[in-house]
Amino acid sequence: MAEQTEKQTPYQFAKLGEDSPFHPRLGDLASDLAQGGRIGIVISLPDEASASYHLRPPAGGQDWSAWYDGATLRRVPVPVTHVAPMARDVIYDRRARRAALPIVVHHEDGSASESVLILTPAQVELYSIQFERLIELRKNTT
Repeated sequence: MAEQTEKQTPYQFAKLGEDSPFHPRLGDLASDLAQGGRIGIVISLPDEASASYHLRPPAGGQDWSAWYDGATLRRVPVPVTHVAPMARDVIYDRRARRAALPIVVHHEDGSASESVLILTPAQVELYSIQFERLIELRKNTT
Protein backbone atom coordinates (compact mmCIF):
# COMPACT_ATOMS: atom_id res chain seq x y z
CA MET A 1 0.00 0.00 0.00
CA ALA A 2 1.28 3.49 -0.83
CA GLU A 3 2.23 5.80 2.01
CA GLN A 4 -0.25 8.52 2.83
CA THR A 5 1.14 12.00 2.75
CA GLU A 6 -0.15 14.78 4.95
CA LYS A 7 -2.10 16.16 1.96
CA GLN A 8 -3.96 12.84 1.63
CA THR A 9 -5.05 12.33 5.21
CA PRO A 10 -8.82 11.97 5.58
CA TYR A 11 -8.82 14.39 8.53
CA GLN A 12 -8.22 17.42 6.34
CA PHE A 13 -11.29 16.59 4.27
CA ALA A 14 -13.43 16.05 7.35
CA LYS A 15 -13.05 19.76 8.09
CA LEU A 16 -14.77 20.61 4.81
CA GLY A 17 -18.05 18.85 5.59
CA GLU A 18 -21.42 20.17 6.67
CA ASP A 19 -20.26 20.41 10.28
CA SER A 20 -17.67 23.06 9.46
CA PRO A 21 -18.40 26.29 11.28
CA PHE A 22 -19.52 29.04 8.94
CA HIS A 23 -19.05 32.58 10.16
CA PRO A 24 -20.60 34.78 7.48
CA ARG A 25 -19.61 38.39 6.91
CA LEU A 26 -21.88 41.32 6.17
CA GLY A 27 -23.43 40.92 2.73
CA ASP A 28 -22.83 37.17 2.50
CA LEU A 29 -25.61 34.87 1.36
CA ALA A 30 -26.42 32.21 3.93
CA SER A 31 -28.88 29.35 4.15
CA ASP A 32 -30.50 29.02 7.58
CA LEU A 33 -31.30 25.40 8.51
CA ALA A 34 -33.49 26.57 11.42
CA GLN A 35 -35.70 28.29 8.82
CA GLY A 36 -35.96 25.26 6.56
CA GLY A 37 -32.98 26.24 4.40
CA ARG A 38 -34.29 29.76 3.79
CA ILE A 39 -31.68 31.95 2.08
CA GLY A 40 -30.88 35.43 3.28
CA ILE A 41 -28.33 38.22 3.08
CA VAL A 42 -26.45 38.81 6.33
CA ILE A 43 -27.33 42.37 7.34
CA SER A 44 -26.06 42.33 10.93
CA LEU A 45 -23.42 40.39 12.84
CA PRO A 46 -23.50 39.36 16.51
CA ASP A 47 -22.08 42.08 18.79
CA GLU A 48 -22.72 43.62 22.22
CA ALA A 49 -26.04 45.09 21.08
CA SER A 50 -27.34 41.95 19.38
CA ALA A 51 -26.37 38.39 20.17
CA SER A 52 -27.45 36.97 16.81
CA TYR A 53 -27.01 37.20 13.06
CA HIS A 54 -29.75 39.08 11.23
CA LEU A 55 -30.71 38.08 7.71
CA ARG A 56 -33.02 39.49 5.05
CA PRO A 57 -34.39 37.68 1.97
CA PRO A 58 -32.49 38.71 -1.21
CA ALA A 59 -35.67 40.09 -2.80
CA GLY A 60 -36.66 41.91 0.39
CA GLY A 61 -39.16 40.92 3.00
CA GLN A 62 -39.25 40.11 6.70
CA ASP A 63 -35.85 39.96 8.46
CA TRP A 64 -35.06 37.12 10.85
CA SER A 65 -32.42 36.20 13.41
CA ALA A 66 -30.07 33.22 13.51
CA TRP A 67 -28.01 31.83 16.40
CA TYR A 68 -24.97 33.91 17.43
CA ASP A 69 -22.57 31.01 16.77
CA GLY A 70 -23.79 30.49 13.19
CA ALA A 71 -24.56 26.82 13.94
CA THR A 72 -27.65 26.83 11.70
CA LEU A 73 -26.08 28.84 8.88
CA ARG A 74 -24.52 27.30 5.78
CA ARG A 75 -22.75 28.74 2.75
CA VAL A 76 -24.77 29.28 -0.40
CA PRO A 77 -22.68 28.09 -3.35
CA VAL A 78 -22.00 30.61 -6.09
CA PRO A 79 -23.42 29.39 -9.42
CA VAL A 80 -20.99 28.21 -12.09
CA THR A 81 -20.97 30.14 -15.37
CA HIS A 82 -18.62 27.91 -17.35
CA VAL A 83 -15.73 25.47 -17.18
CA ALA A 84 -12.56 25.73 -19.28
CA PRO A 85 -9.63 23.34 -19.76
CA MET A 86 -6.31 24.44 -18.32
CA ALA A 87 -3.09 24.56 -20.33
CA ARG A 88 -1.70 21.51 -18.54
CA ASP A 89 -1.06 17.94 -19.53
CA VAL A 90 -3.81 15.39 -19.23
CA ILE A 91 -3.04 12.56 -16.83
CA TYR A 92 -3.98 8.92 -17.37
CA ASP A 93 -4.20 6.69 -14.31
CA ARG A 94 -3.68 3.14 -15.60
CA ARG A 95 -4.69 1.54 -12.31
CA ALA A 96 -8.02 3.42 -12.13
CA ARG A 97 -8.42 3.37 -15.92
CA ARG A 98 -9.38 7.04 -15.90
CA ALA A 99 -8.09 10.20 -17.53
CA ALA A 100 -7.89 13.47 -15.62
CA LEU A 101 -8.19 16.77 -17.45
CA PRO A 102 -7.25 19.85 -15.38
CA ILE A 103 -9.98 22.51 -15.63
CA VAL A 104 -10.88 25.92 -14.27
CA VAL A 105 -14.41 26.40 -12.92
CA HIS A 106 -15.62 29.99 -13.34
CA HIS A 107 -18.28 31.34 -10.98
CA GLU A 108 -20.93 34.03 -11.33
CA ASP A 109 -19.19 36.31 -8.82
CA GLY A 110 -16.02 36.40 -10.96
CA SER A 111 -14.08 33.92 -8.85
CA ALA A 112 -12.54 30.76 -10.29
CA SER A 113 -11.35 27.47 -8.86
CA GLU A 114 -9.20 24.69 -10.24
CA SER A 115 -10.56 21.18 -10.50
CA VAL A 116 -10.18 18.00 -12.52
CA LEU A 117 -12.56 16.46 -15.03
CA ILE A 118 -12.41 12.66 -14.68
CA LEU A 119 -13.09 10.73 -17.88
CA THR A 120 -13.63 7.03 -18.55
CA PRO A 121 -11.92 5.42 -21.57
CA ALA A 122 -15.26 5.47 -23.45
CA GLN A 123 -15.64 9.19 -22.78
CA VAL A 124 -12.08 9.86 -23.95
CA GLU A 125 -12.82 8.04 -27.22
CA LEU A 126 -16.12 9.85 -27.70
CA TYR A 127 -14.60 13.29 -27.08
CA SER A 128 -11.65 12.44 -29.32
CA ILE A 129 -14.08 11.82 -32.20
CA GLN A 130 -16.01 14.99 -31.39
CA PHE A 131 -12.83 17.10 -31.26
CA GLU A 132 -11.67 15.67 -34.60
CA ARG A 133 -15.00 16.82 -36.07
CA LEU A 134 -14.56 20.28 -34.53
CA ILE A 135 -11.06 20.59 -35.99
CA GLU A 136 -12.37 19.59 -39.43
CA LEU A 137 -15.22 22.12 -39.19
CA ARG A 138 -12.77 24.84 -38.22
CA LYS A 139 -10.48 23.98 -41.14
CA ASN A 140 -13.43 24.14 -43.55
CA THR A 141 -14.42 27.64 -42.39
CA THR A 142 -11.00 29.25 -42.91
